[in-house]
Amino acid sequence: MPKLKVNDIEVEIDEGLTVLQACEKAGVEIPRFCYHEKLSIAGNCRMCLVEMEKSPKPIASCAMPAAEGMNIKTNTPFVEKARKGVMEFLLANHPLDCPVCDQGGECDLQDQSMFYGVDKSRFKENKRAVPEKYMGPLIKTQMTRCIHCTRCVRFATEIAGVSEIGAIGRGEDMQITTYLEEAMQSELSANVIDLCPVGALTSKPYVFEARPWELKKTETVDVMDAVGSNVRVDTYDWEVKRVLPLINEDINEEWISDKTRYACDGLLNQRLDTPYVKYNGKFEKASWDEVFKIIKSKFENASKDKVCGFVGDLTNMETGYIFKEFFDRTLNNSNYESRSDNRFIDNSERENYIFNSSINGIEESDLIFLIGANPRYEATILNARIRKAYVNNKTKVISLNDVGDLTYPYENLDGQTQSIKTIFEGSNEISKDIISAKKPMIVIGETFLKINSAKHLFNLIKTFLKKNNKFTDNWNPLNILSCDAATVGNFDLGILNNEINLLEELKSNKFEIIYLVGQDNLEFNKKNEFVIYQGSHGDKGAEIADIILPGSAYTEQDGFFTNLEGKIQKAYKASYPPGEAKEDWHIINELAEVMNNRKLFNDKDELESSMFNYIKLQQETKNLNHKEISSTNFQNEKLNIQLKDYYFSNVIARSSKTMIECNNSKINLKSTGTEG
Repeated sequence: MPKLKVNDIEVEIDEGLTVLQACEKAGVEIPRFCYHEKLSIAGNCRMCLVEMEKSPKPIASCAMPAAEGMNIKTNTPFVEKARKGVMEFLLANHPLDCPVCDQGGECDLQDQSMFYGVDKSRFKENKRAVPEKYMGPLIKTQMTRCIHCTRCVRFATEIAGVSEIGAIGRGEDMQITTYLEEAMQSELSANVIDLCPVGALTSKPYVFEARPWELKKTETVDVMDAVGSNVRVDTYDWEVKRVLPLINEDINEEWISDKTRYACDGLLNQRLDTPYVKYNGKFEKASWDEVFKIIKSKFENASKDKVCGFVGDLTNMETGYIFKEFFDRTLNNSNYESRSDNRFIDNSERENYIFNSSINGIEESDLIFLIGANPRYEATILNARIRKAYVNNKTKVISLNDVGDLTYPYENLDGQTQSIKTIFEGSNEISKDIISAKKPMIVIGETFLKINSAKHLFNLIKTFLKKNNKFTDNWNPLNILSCDAATVGNFDLGILNNEINLLEELKSNKFEIIYLVGQDNLEFNKKNEFVIYQGSHGDKGAEIADIILPGSAYTEQDGFFTNLEGKIQKAYKASYPPGEAKEDWHIINELAEVMNNRKLFNDKDELESSMFNYIKLQQETKNLNHKEISSTNFQNEKLNIQLKDYYFSNVIARSSKTMIECNNSKINLKSTGTEG
């Protein structure tokens, strides 16, 4: 390992690191604008200049490989003068609009010009002006501020996989723009706002909303998909103003999807803020006591087997668990379910419904086989990790279906279940590829689980992988790609019913009372059923309800979520529910008290403790009582991938004006034929 000196401190570094990385290892901060840990090296801004012994000129530390015996100085008058000169050049054309720039207070240029710059400029020439560019409904441009660091260009090309941003012109006439000035066609596009070290690219929906020091910042997790990206929610009073990414190398690195970032305005719209009761087809406001009395009366007058309950896709685990306890202990009934479609789930083992190889493990895999999955729209951040594996390791990707542009090349098959059967019976070329791969990944989408042969093929896939010794102590190749934040948590809590097909009975109108908690995706023709809907938004579930109980959104209550790879993470309360709305677990606890004169749990701590004990017991029981599920007959069918509308996948996204604009911009691109 090479050794070198940084400010007379000797450091030992890994082979292949740059001088800048060596300086950081020595605890020395080096200013930079163009360098970023996740992007290729450009060496554009020259802000990272340092002095190297025996070099007559300062060197760009981001682009210089560190070598044995180097002697680097970072704080000499020579370096300071060089940095001041660079800063003077960078500010030569920069407009003096910090007071009205949305980057103010979070601007690298502002901070570094204060620390490393000079208080005057020798330039007397007029500043250049660059017209604003159109980059879609999410990104506001002020390209006069641009310093040509090219971070946005490299991000679009390398991480997002859409080569749509680039530079035109040369020298002072150089401009960064999207080709044809169209909206950037990536679900990760708004990450360029975080990357921009000046105010050239800022958030269009957030423009002039607040200053960073006015906002309360809460670290939490995202619920727009099952990945569980780590985010920071910024609130002004009780209103969520923006969502930003937090660094978590195991899950989302430092990126978030556009839906995660911008669907938060849906938290303000179509909110349920008071209990409602439907009289003569019209909703009327009611008190909590009134609605609880009506519900109690309905439950007491119905036989227990005529009552059922469904938990939704954004529900935290505490709510799911207390809902299950309410049915088990208060109603003495196990007619509850979290699935809104007839998908096959074998919950006898946890590995049958989680992403076992882990998101981090994608980079270790040498073969990825997608079956009934479109990760670009079902798990955007996970798709970016697959692209990273392809770019860095040339990982081979095969998809059963042609699913369009996934931002990386892949081999696609005919979409027939017969192809799955032949591959996992071992009589196909791809069978040999899987057998010869050291760490193959079989990624099964939710669409696959809905087909008639799902049970047969799932067991066939698992048997094939076990027979060929692909399950090892440090690698599990079987992966289920869940789409919703609550899916894995609900399965861990046992909120699914494999004994009775509740959905079929619901469609045949066998129930008298239906209790929905955040469940807006059920499709059935309502007749005489009495529907109780508990949730945060007036959406599909509230439309069919007879009683509405206003609950809280994910930013308005503490709650645990389990992501698709089985990691339990806590979402923290950043705001407060509007009006008379309450936290979801609290509503069910109070309802149980009205029914039985006794709460299910005295407080949240007791609820959480009971929930984690239950999960632990379930895992131990599954390990002891492991049994192979018998297979069913195979039938050949076409596997057509069914995707939720990406921008309208849940109640919060459907209530978001920004998501509507994103959807419209995509429709406009399709109609003009300019979509990439």
